[in-house]
Amino acid sequence: MQAQVVETLTRAQKPLTAYAILEELRAEYPKIAPTTIYRALSALAEQGKVHRLESLNAYLACQHDHPHEESILSICDDCGTVEERLAPEVMKGLAQLAHKSGFAASRQIVEIHGRCADCGQEPSAK
Repeated sequence: MQAQVVETLTRAQKPLTAYAILEELRAEYPKIAPTTIYRALSALAEQGKVHRLESLNAYLACQHDHPHEESILSICDDCGTVEERLAPEVMKGLAQLAHKSGFAASRQIVEIHGRCADCGQEPSAK
């Protein structure tokens, strides 16, 4: 089921909730249960093949081949486009900052909300 979930997310090219994935897959797998989707998403996230967008409660297929590097996700609030960027120096700096205060981070999720380049332009400039 993991392959079908990744395929569904890749085909969508946008974040989908677990229930949206479920609805997409029900055409081919009518008796699929929500727990099956959640288990697949959990395993895929652990493998680094999908990202959970905490602020949207949705999932996105990984856009880079980096199974264990944390990403910075830029989310357009207008069109919903999500760009994934690798910035190991930024993530390392965040981990060091947390460590200075005695905090032991188990994971880092950086989501930046705003407007993408296409949506940020004036309508007449498009």
